[in-house]
Amino acid sequence: MKKSKKQQSGGTPATVALTATGTPFTLHAYEHDPAAASYGEEAAQALGVDPGQVFKTLVAEVDGALTVAVVPVSGSLDLKALASAVGGKRAAMADPAAAERTTGYVRGGISPLGQRKKLPTALDASANGYSTICVSAGRRGLEVELAPADLAALTGAVVAPIARA
Repeated sequence: MKKSKKQQSGGTPATVALTATGTPFTLHAYEHDPAAASYGEEAAQALGVDPGQVFKTLVAEVDGALTVAVVPVSGSLDLKALASAVGGKRAAMADPAAAERTTGYVRGGISPLGQRKKLPTALDASANGYSTICVSAGRRGLEVELAPADLAALTGAVVAPIARA
């Protein structure tokens, strides 16, 4: 897959990480509307993609440790299922400031790739129903499309049913 000049020369930490590993991906940019109610749904609509194929990156605390959950924008995170998937007992959504500080990304642009600190990650099993999925490329208005198996391999993610419809 041919990469654009921006992908070759840098970009976000997520695209740099993908380029460095030689992982095939496609970058999708769209005009972000600051008034959008949901970043993920905005991305799905802007890209003309099924919301089940666009995944949001959420940061939760599982037994006190920050953990990344990647779930479809068409659903929500099941905190109990996340805790179970990563071998924990209790999960709660992380403080947004802690999530931003630890990942190096701003809310609405947190990517599961290229984070400042590698965190345990869980990817919802529904991702395997698609040949490719879209996740944030590290900023609002920028999505990266890649194979779910590549995302799981690059992040060390556990693939499990962690989303509610």
